[in-house]
Amino acid sequence: MIIVIEGISAAGKTTWCRKHAQAHLIRESYPADRKEQPEIGLATAHYWADWNAKRWSDALSMEQATGHAICDTDPLKLHYNWCMLQIGALARSQWELQLETSRATFLERRIGFADAYLVKMIDPVIARQQRDSDTSRQRDRFDQNVLLQPALIRWYKQMEKVLGGRMCWELPETGFSPDDISANPFRYDIGAFDAFIASLDE
Repeated sequence: MIIVIEGISAAGKTTWCRKHAQAHLIRESYPADRKEQPEIGLATAHYWADWNAKRWSDALSMEQATGHAICDTDPLKLHYNWCMLQIGALARSQWELQLETSRATFLERRIGFADAYLVKMIDPVIARQQRDSDTSRQRDRFDQNVLLQPALIRWYKQMEKVLGGRMCWELPETGFSPDDISANPFRYDIGAFDAFIASLDE
């Protein structure tokens, strides 16, 4: 099983993962040279699609080794580009390039849908308080990240419809049992992927 933990910055994802998923955790991570990359262009889209596929591969390895993997943020991080598009912070042309490259990795089964998603919705005021109290991390794009929450929720609401559920809209304080999760038959279903993307414009 592959389980994704999602939510905006300072929603409590990483704290929850450290408490409940340490032995199965695929940490949120970024390539060391990311700031050297251009912000737009096909090469940039390939760069991020390949990094996301690498995180998915890590999740598959963890799943094979331990039975399940828990990902701090979705390896299929296409939602970030779509959410940025919704707030006017990304050109549609770049969204289309990222969609194209991500769809290609999906066709190649280098990335897929998880078996379950735990998505945390949070009051921005509380998120800001949690951000201010956590001095161990620097969140230089926090204000922008807060603006992404409505689009992020829509992304996973639409995914929930296409996948027939598989969403939990909280991070359970007592953790959860992977035994309660069934395998997702749509893990690499390109038809489901296309239907999901099309549904975002409904």
